[in-house]
Amino acid sequence: MIGYYVHHQGRGHLHRALAIAAHIRGPVTVLSSLLRPTSWTRPWIVLPADSVDAPTDPTAGGRLHWVPLHHAGHRERMGIIAEWIRREEPRLFVSDVSVEAATLARLMGTPVVVAAMRGDRRDQAHRLAYDLADALLAPWPQSCPEPGWPPHWQAKTLHTGSISRYDGRPRPAPGSRCDASGREVVVMLGGGGTDLSSAQLREAARATPGWTWTLLGGPGADWIEDPWPVLCRADVVVTHAGQNAIAECAAARVPTIVIPQDRPHGEQHATGRALRRAELATVRDAWPEPHEWPGLLTEAAARQDRWELWSLGDGAQQAACLLTGLALRTPGRLACAPR
Repeated sequence: MIGYYVHHQGRGHLHRALAIAAHIRGPVTVLSSLLRPTSWTRPWIVLPADSVDAPTDPTAGGRLHWVPLHHAGHRERMGIIAEWIRREEPRLFVSDVSVEAATLARLMGTPVVVAAMRGDRRDQAHRLAYDLADALLAPWPQSCPEPGWPPHWQAKTLHTGSISRYDGRPRPAPGSRCDASGREVVVMLGGGGTDLSSAQLREAARATPGWTWTLLGGPGADWIEDPWPVLCRADVVVTHAGQNAIAECAAARVPTIVIPQDRPHGEQHATGRALRRAELATVRDAWPEPHEWPGLLTEAAARQDRWELWSLGDGAQQAACLLTGLALRTPGRLACAPR
């Protein structure tokens, strides 16, 4: 049995977990505050929410990330995880991503794998989780490392390349667009929140009359559960630098403009720097002014496709190989070469 904790913010953690679990033959149980997807047929433990407006000492003096004092939801959440571990005796616990869930599992004597994230993770809480983990899963290629990691983190890291639910999925047949006379730019904002306004989008569209703008997520747009056909038909995609968004653009092999958003530990800006260094995408540190968009879209559309360096196509299989090997206590990692 493998336990798999899935964080509730956005949908990237969920999509990655589902992609990896599809390649694990043994039993897997997900523990999450998210509702179970209809496609998931394995056990799913729903955890209560533990948010609070005015938490008391939520970081335990800076040692952890979220352990608010005297919070019933948090206490129930940790209790459910602990009871599940006690009852099921999992061979492995995957945290994607929670320092507290990873630490709890390890305190109960369960081996732990932590999904790594870019940015400055030298705070005490992250160092605790990364240090105690039996392995780290890095969903980016080894050729684009995160600077500053200590050697003992690197030694136990499997770089899988990006992991997307669309890896290996055929591109749809070409279809008609809403404006066949122009080109299409797709803005994919996802479900993790955005600081982009409707006015900024309108101004960008007005400044680029030769382009049709399609919005996936964000202000004034409906949520699309499966954006794959829209991504594949786009001439350019504009998105943030979340791991899942980049993975989906890379799987679609579509020219991409990446505009990192502010996230804890500088995660998205770190991803943007890695993409810029590898010349995989057009990266801007802030939303461009309207007059910049015509040239920016032309530049991005002309960029040579190098996404195969980021999206290797078998990231989920590589991750599943590692997890299966650790759960079975076999040297499976030897067969899961870092990328």
